[in-house]
Amino acid sequence: MQLNESINIPLGRESVWKALNDIAVLRQCIPGCEELTMNSPTHLTATVTLKVGPIKARFTGDVNLNEIKAPESYIIQGEGKGGGAGFAKGSARVWLEQVSTDNTILHYDASADVGGKIAQLGSRLLDSTAKRLAKKFFENFNTVVSNQTS
Repeated sequence: MQLNESINIPLGRESVWKALNDIAVLRQCIPGCEELTMNSPTHLTATVTLKVGPIKARFTGDVNLNEIKAPESYIIQGEGKGGGAGFAKGSARVWLEQVSTDNTILHYDASADVGGKIAQLGSRLLDSTAKRLAKKFFENFNTVVSNQTS
């Protein structure tokens, strides 16, 4: 499944970049996040509980940041295992376009793949769930970073 969107954030690019790399901010923004740990500047581990249709699963996994061009862009790659529910893996290219000193557009192009029991739910349900989770993350992100500067 493919996801892409652009979100306007009322902050300068440096501030948005800093927030995108702040574990405390990310932990607040990721839907279902129970734990998020930065093991190095380019490697994180996470535990997230999600409900997809009738299946509720707890995923544990690794996230790697690659092709980092601070404060402009990076590629996020991750893979998680949800026990009997299956697995999810994906990547996203994230880049920041500075519109003005206090306005940045965050763009992302993402792809994801699932397997196991969760994959049997059908592409329509999986696509809508992925879009809903991505939208929720960026709504949360926008709210958290906007409130930090207020």
